[in-house]
Amino acid sequence: MRALVWHGTQDIRCDNVPDPEIEHGRDAIIKVTSCAICGSDLHLYDHFMPGMKSGDIMGHETMGEVVEVGRDNKKLKVGDRVVIPFTIICGECEQCKRGNFSVCERTNRNKEVAAKAFGHTTAGLFGYTHLTGGYPGGQAEYLRVPYADTTHIKVPDGIPDEKLLFLSDIFPTGWQAAVQCDIQPTDTVAIWGAGPVGQMAIRSAVLLGAKQVVVIDNVPERLDMAKAGGAITINFDEESVVERLNELTRGRGPEKCIDAVGMEAHATATLDSIVDRAKQATMLGTDRPHVLREMMYVCQPAGVLSVPGVYGGFLDKIPFGAVMNKGLTIRTGQTHVNRWSDDLLRRIEEGQIDPSFVITHTVDLAEGPEMYKTFRDKQDGCIKVVLKPN
Repeated sequence: MRALVWHGTQDIRCDNVPDPEIEHGRDAIIKVTSCAICGSDLHLYDHFMPGMKSGDIMGHETMGEVVEVGRDNKKLKVGDRVVIPFTIICGECEQCKRGNFSVCERTNRNKEVAAKAFGHTTAGLFGYTHLTGGYPGGQAEYLRVPYADTTHIKVPDGIPDEKLLFLSDIFPTGWQAAVQCDIQPTDTVAIWGAGPVGQMAIRSAVLLGAKQVVVIDNVPERLDMAKAGGAITINFDEESVVERLNELTRGRGPEKCIDAVGMEAHATATLDSIVDRAKQATMLGTDRPHVLREMMYVCQPAGVLSVPGVYGGFLDKIPFGAVMNKGLTIRTGQTHVNRWSDDLLRRIEEGQIDPSFVITHTVDLAEGPEMYKTFRDKQDGCIKVVLKPN
């Protein structure tokens, strides 16, 4: 089969690789009908995340049709149409029983490595480094789904892939980011980053009843899309983020702040971001946390910081005194996809939201390597890429 394969920094190739096979009774094999390139895939493309090996298959936003089922899998049958969450879940451990699916205790087959890096294991993830299990990803013609009787979302026929695909990651990620804010009708919600997750967080905050939603970015196409979703926009290249947020909140600051950027903040004109870039380039630091610093500074006392953005290691010069003295609450984590999937599927079916709005490019899988660069460099108005393997 064809698959997008990681061979090193900025080296993704469309290779022919062996077809996946059933390895365990709970497995299933799906024929991939649609998959996507995620912003967090770019952390792997640029090799900012550790644990990648040459030959790893990329991708964790995937849907398709079941073509083979393991003997112990009683929940799926051949022909079922499914979205595959990026989190692999057993459904039986204490964390899964609590709905904390992204920290499933069983599915990371490299849990000892993860525990050394993070203190405890996280869930296994598709196509996302050997720290999270080294599982082959879904940017391929076929995908083996381990623990498939729990790691799936059944979806109905008659709804296009494009409306359903993002149940795998960015839609529930943006939703969880907003839910973690405990949004009240009087709240201003400020969102850093108008990429795909930021766009979903905008729509989620609006659906959850925020008084106003403000989005910070510097890419015109992203800001236009954010504005179309009901957000007030701030271009950080053209005005002061802190001054504009204070103006919009009468000097009080936003009650809720969402970091939809993560480890690769692109601010260029501030001293802290210049130092971050220098440290990352010389391997003296792992992440560029400019957004986190700005959120901590500008957030209203007793406010909430929600962090869906991915971070990989150790952060430098974090103003934790501001967090403590202002009484800020920080909520973060990989997304507990299946906690939200029933509600979000219902909202799609009822027409409350159509997540396909974010798609700007749809191409054959073979064009994936080129589209990684286009997406990373924000060329050709690229906001979200969908790949068609079959």
